Order: sequence, then C-alpha cells, then structure tokens
Amino acid sequence: MSVRRAVAMGAGAALPERVVTNTELAASVDTTHDWIVERTGIHQRHIAADGQLTSDLATDAARRALAMAGMDVGDIDLIVLATATPDQTFPSTATRVQHNLGMKHGCAFDVQAVCSGFVYALTVATQFIETGKARGAVVIGAETFSRILDWSDRATCVLFGDGAGAVVLRGEDGTGTTDDRGVLSTELRSDGQHNTALYVDGGPSSTGVAGHLRMNGREVFKHAVRNLAEIGEAALATAGLTSDDVSWVIPHQANARIIASTAQKIGVPMERVIVTVQDHANTSAASIPLALDVAIRDGRIQPGDLLLLEAMGGGFTWGAAALRW
Repeated sequence: MSVRRAVAMGAGAALPERVVTNTELAASVDTTHDWIVERTGIHQRHIAADGQLTSDLATDAARRALAMAGMDVGDIDLIVLATATPDQTFPSTATRVQHNLGMKHGCAFDVQAVCSGFVYALTVATQFIETGKARGAVVIGAETFSRILDWSDRATCVLFGDGAGAVVLRGEDGTGTTDDRGVLSTELRSDGQHNTALYVDGGPSSTGVAGHLRMNGREVFKHAVRNLAEIGEAALATAGLTSDDVSWVIPHQANARIIASTAQKIGVPMERVIVTVQDHANTSAASIPLALDVAIRDGRIQPGDLLLLEAMGGGFTWGAAALRW
C-alpha cells in the first residue's frame, strides 16, 4: 500500500565563531575544566556575537540543509522552527527566516518545547507532509541560550551554548513498510507538574523581562534517563521496530552521562550513539540536528540507516522519532 512519507533530503548546521572553553569559564566562575568534563562531558561551547540573532543562525543552517538536499525555497512551503530563545516575543522567528530565505509563499511558525523542540517541530512538519498540506518543509532547531544564562551560576552557565541545525523534508510515496525512507514514527509527551525543575524565571506575562535559566540538575537527570528510554522504545514500537534495528541513536546533547545511561537502558551500545556534546554543549532545540549534520558529513550516517532521535526538555517535554535516512 502506498503511503506518503516525509523524507529527509538534507541537513545543515550553524555555530557562532566564538568558542568558549571550560578553562576560559573557570576564570570567571568557581569551576574547573576537569569538574565540568567529569560531570557533563562538555569541553567547550559556541557563543553568539553581539547582534547575532537566533534567526541568523537558523537561516544559515537552513541554507546549508537546502544545499545538501539540492533544493531551493521554491521546493518548500513550510518552515517550522523550534526555539526557546526567539528574536522577539512576536512575530515568530520562523517568519524572519522565511524572509531571509526569500520565501514569499507557504507558511512559517515557531514551536516551543525547549530541548525537545526539534522532535516536536519534526512531528508537526511530518503531519503537514503526510496529509498533503505541504510538499516540502524546513525543520529547524535554533537557540541563543547565552542570552538567558546567569553567568555567575556555575550549575547552569557551563552547560549551554548557541547554535542551529536544520533538516529539509520532502513528500514522497513509500510502500508503508519499515524499509521506507523518511519519518516512520514519532512520539511526544509532556508533564507540566515539573515546571520548576527546569525553567526561566521570567517572561512577558509574569515579569516583563526575559529572565534567566534555572535548573534542579538532580531532578532533571532522574527523569531524563527514564523518560528518554521510554519514549525511544515507544517510537520504535509504533514503527514496528526494536533497538536491534537502530543504526544510530541521535540523542539530545545535554550531558554525556545522561546519553550513556539512556543508551544502556534501551540496549544500544555507545558505538552506535552520536555524541557531540563535548564540542558545543547543550544547544537545546538545536542539539539533535547539529549532531545529525556532523554524523552525515563525516560519513557515519549512510543512506538507508535507521536513526532514533530522542530528547527531553523543560516542562517537562520529551519526544522521539524513528527516521530512515
């Protein structure tokens, strides 16, 4: 039976030029390189330049993804951008990217699920394509988290960085089997009772200012491993697959210990897990497409590989997707 699939055609990424190492951070907060690496696996992060916006990074990533796909804006009619650090309260950052790309048709909008944002955005775009509402889409995760960090708080400022990643999807007919290319399944969850475990202490309605990121690290770690394992297994089961079918797990790049613990729980060896957190820290919604882009360009991911994407973010939100490249 023929079914419509959202097939990934290309990926792209963008990172600010400025690199801040752990040693540089240790000069301004009470920490050390070894302390950060031991607890998180992070060695460095990229920080946006003055005047460099989330939309700038998102636009660069989208252009690179379109170039890899061999497509242009005439081939897409949807942009879904995941971000917790938009350029403005409104309009959406996605519409700024739409303008930057010279796209004057279709629609563009943001979704907000923090670190799970890319999986949420991918799910939305997939539904548009599968139902025939879009022919092609650019799905973007982009953040300038450096703008909402308290740089005196060593528990949070060492963890995050800025960046963007994008994937181009195109509608194609598949056979309806797990051998099809494209998004085979997605699963999303949320539980708002955990609001204060990972949040920003500001907003237009509450304080009138953007605020700073706050986190209960132990609480996040505890829920992350359990939730990521559960949602990954659910996405595979929905597609009729198991962990043995997975070529690569591409997890949210938050913490090396969370990544390793989750892989063990779902039964995938670390040799089949893409890890890039050491190079760019936690870039929230951007981290999965950033890691995906790295692994495609270095040759690890090959056509036909089955990818399991999974993430958890503030709220809590969490989600996973099974995608055959």
